[in-house]
Amino acid sequence: MQPPKISNRFRRKAGRKAVEARQERAEVKDQVTNGKLYFFDLFSDTRKSISRMKLVDLLQSVPGIGKVRAELILERTKISPSRRIGGVGHRQLELLRQEFLLMKNSPKTGKLLVVSGPSGVGKSTITNHLRSDNRFWISVSVTTRPIRPGEKDGESYHFVTGEKFAEMVTNNEFLEWAEFAGARYGTPKTPVFEALSNGKNVILEIELNGARQVRKNSKDAIFIFIEPPNWEELKIRLINRGTESEHSTQARLDRAKEELSAAAEFDYVVVNHEVERSVSELVSLALR
Repeated sequence: MQPPKISNRFRRKAGRKAVEARQERAEVKDQVTNGKLYFFDLFSDTRKSISRMKLVDLLQSVPGIGKVRAELILERTKISPSRRIGGVGHRQLELLRQEFLLMKNSPKTGKLLVVSGPSGVGKSTITNHLRSDNRFWISVSVTTRPIRPGEKDGESYHFVTGEKFAEMVTNNEFLEWAEFAGARYGTPKTPVFEALSNGKNVILEIELNGARQVRKNSKDAIFIFIEPPNWEELKIRLINRGTESEHSTQARLDRAKEELSAAAEFDYVVVNHEVERSVSELVSLALR
């Protein structure tokens, strides 16, 4: 059976309606941004174009709410990211009002800094220098790799089994996750959002694939690539670690060559000649 034919006239009419709906939504978001329209008034708006607007899009038009804070609000209120304005219930609306009150009394949202670079370049050494600086919060990743001598669970990483990691992936608990050198690494989403909401500058020290995932999902993040002074020094650092097998070390060296070519994808490149200087550069990028 052939589908019914749609006339050109009907198509033109539907097209005009779609354009009008987009214009109405754009106008409403602009009015909310400029303080000419109150956010909560739109939940009683009877226009179809407005009731079908995604809540997350409207949230991001509110001054002081970007993508990260909008996601945090939805997570706290347990409202689906796909929820339309017309589908928000009375209980959810009340939870949103509470979130706005909390936001009004909370500090300015912090910046999200994504720090990446090849293994052995000194990423952890640099970021660890900022743990005592109360302007920063260092995210602790989850990993399935074995714990190394001198590391502490919950401080160096959250060490979990492969089964637990898979469960967290299924439950959408990660901001990003990737597999590297036979192990999985991921950034827990909720602690990051909470730290940003509390005004902390959050540092994610993650692998290249994870950084690329964050790039897709967070336009406001600052991406910083850490480079070694030269290839030979990076090679020496990796070999002298002595924490992995010869095969694993060679795999990291091969991967490092690929990662170094990705520096152009980042907003800034910091050459790690000496740790103190690199830390100073990182702080200046966060506070500018």
